[in-house]
Amino acid sequence: MPSESPSISTLPATVASDKKASQGEPTIRFTNVKELLQAINRISGDYLIVTDVSPTDFDELTRQERRLFRLRRYYASTGILIIVIPTILHEALHLELYRRYEHKLAKNGQEENWIPIGSTTFRPQGHPGGDGGEGDSSGGPIPERCYTGAWPTLVIEAGDSEPLGALQNDMTWWFFASDHQVNIVLLTKLDRPNQRIIIERWEEEIQTRRGATTTRRSAANPVYTPILQQSITITQNIATNPISYNVTRGALVLSFRLLFLRDPGPQEGDFVMSIAELQAYARAIWLRLG
Repeated sequence: MPSESPSISTLPATVASDKKASQGEPTIRFTNVKELLQAINRISGDYLIVTDVSPTDFDELTRQERRLFRLRRYYASTGILIIVIPTILHEALHLELYRRYEHKLAKNGQEENWIPIGSTTFRPQGHPGGDGGEGDSSGGPIPERCYTGAWPTLVIEAGDSEPLGALQNDMTWWFFASDHQVNIVLLTKLDRPNQRIIIERWEEEIQTRRGATTTRRSAANPVYTPILQQSITITQNIATNPISYNVTRGALVLSFRLLFLRDPGPQEGDFVMSIAELQAYARAIWLRLG
C-alpha cells in the first residue's frame, strides 16, 4: 500500500518560541524527501516549517537537483527547517525589486562591477556543518565578493504567507551568520488583508554605552545591532480610476558604500528608488494577484 501523505499541522507554541516562529504556521514532521515534496505540493502559500530535520537530512536536501523549494533557514540545534515555496507571487516580490536595482546598475555603467549571488546556500562562518540558509535575491561587488563562499553585501527576502516577524528573524540571521559581511537586508512583505506591501531596509550599527570609555578590547570586539533604517508602506487604493498606489515614508535609498565596500567616486552615489518607481513595483505585484 502507498504510504499515507504527511499531515500538515501547526507548530507547538513551545517549539515556536524556541525558533522564533509564530504559533499556527503550517508545519510538518520530516520523514523523507518524497513525503516532504507531497506536503509542499499541498501548501497554498509560500512558507512551511519542517521539524525533526537532522544535519544529514539537510545536507541531502541541499544536494537535490532542480529543487522546487528554497531552504530559507535551518537550525541544526533544534532540527527545524523553514522552507520557502517560490510561487509566482513570492518570486515577483523580490525579483521585481532586485530587477529595478540592477537596472540602476546598468544605467550607471556599474553592472560589470556587480555579481548576482541569487539563492546560494550559505553556512555560518566557522560552522560548515551547522545551520544554513538561502536568500531570495542577493549580490555583491566585484572583485571583493567574487570568490567561492563569498557572502553578499545585499540580501532581499520576500514573504506572502510568511509573517513579517519571521522575515525579521531571517534578517538577523544574515548579519550574524555572515560575521557582519552582509551590509543591507531588504524585506518585502505582502499584507493582503490591508492591501499593502511593506518594505523594510535593515542595516547594522555598532552600539556603545553612553559615557563608556573606548578600550582596546571593546574596539576589537564591537557589538553590532540590526537597525531598521527605513519602513516603507505601499497601499493599493481601489477607489480611484485607475487604481493608484500610495507610498508612505519616501523613496528607498541604498548606500553605495555599503553595497560596494568603498566610497563613491565621480558620477557615483547612493541608489534611490523613487516614489514613482515604488508605485510601479507595487503595480507589478498586484498584476500577479489578478
